[in-house]
Amino acid sequence: MPVYRILSLEELLELEKEFVEYLVLNGITAEDWMRMKEQDIAGTDRMIELFSDVVFEGILRKVQYLEYRAESFVHAFQCLEETLVLVAMEAEEEEEVNFLDSEFIQQATLRPPENLVVRTTTKAYSKKRELELFDMISAGCTISDGG
Repeated sequence: MPVYRILSLEELLELEKEFVEYLVLNGITAEDWMRMKEQDIAGTDRMIELFSDVVFEGILRKVQYLEYRAESFVHAFQCLEETLVLVAMEAEEEEEVNFLDSEFIQQATLRPPENLVVRTTTKAYSKKRELELFDMISAGCTISDGG
């Protein structure tokens, strides 16, 4: 059972070179892999699961910012080692906003609309950092550069 999720076939094909290197590092030659695919399906599935976890773990360790946008709000998260810092901008009631439009966000940063509420908070991770970030991404957050 993978810690995160199994990479799709398309993702695996994009990472074919890295997967071959992973197999070599684990002492599996091309001939061994071909034999495993025919004789040990469970073993090949397990290698793909482990490789998937290595890929996700590597990506998630590097994540510094996540973002969740909707038309009426944006939640930006700074992903520190022990805590998440949230900066949320939300429109009150009838305010004309569109946080899905990056031009609007730039203008709102320079001249915030009158009925814009900005909140910040910090919270400790409720589970391992990378697992929590994976769950947030699975729920719709995107990896951001923090800008």
